Amino acid sequence: MAGYREHISVSGVLGVCYGVGSVLVFGFSPVQGALAGILTWVAGMLPDLDSQTGKPVREVSSLFAAMVPLVTMQHLLAWAGDTETAVLLGVLTYALIRYGGAMLLAKVSVHRGMFHSIPALLIAAEVAYLGYKHDSIYVKMLMAGGVALGFFSHLLLDEVYSVEWTGIRLRLNKAAGSALKYSGKKLVPNVITYALLALFTYAILIDIGLIQDPVNNQRTPLLQHATEELPARQ
Repeated sequence: MAGYREHISVSGVLGVCYGVGSVLVFGFSPVQGALAGILTWVAGMLPDLDSQTGKPVREVSSLFAAMVPLVTMQHLLAWAGDTETAVLLGVLTYALIRYGGAMLLAKVSVHRGMFHSIPALLIAAEVAYLGYKHDSIYVKMLMAGGVALGFFSHLLLDEVYSVEWTGIRLRLNKAAGSALKYSGKKLVPNVITYALLALFTYAILIDIGLIQDPVNNQRTPLLQHATEELPARQ
């Protein structure tokens, strides 16, 4: 299994490449590219949130708790109606994730459980897409793609490090196959994971306009915005 140093280094390099590439190749703004790169870096450590002990885990949970209110600030401003209330909601969100979320994960998760899986990767990317408020579907996809890339780098590194050289031949250790998986050994975590995946997928399909919004029928789907925006990007 790859260590904390390897994960943070690889996801950091990927974040730089992803951010710079998004600006130079796809025409996103430098600020958008920088934010996407940071999300890639942070996402490279997310699967280890299911580890219950150690300084790296505390650092990851603190960083994640700080990033969530920052990325969702536009949503908080829309819900709160004024800056002061939005800042208060941001602080409460940080405290809830940093302490309440960490305590909950310690009780219900196991290391190398469904946090280390392809469905968890998709959920993380979908949460990033939904949490980042922007009128452009391309910008939202940029952020979600960064999270997916960073998350995948963690899973892939864990699988690479599960291959050992004995001096005579290659062999797989007992952790092999536990990261790049679609389901775990226990039914309840699998059901919860796929239920969340279905819920967030449904929300995204509503957001882009492939499914009609049951609450707000008047809003313009992001897919229509994307069609109008495409000529400008080309």
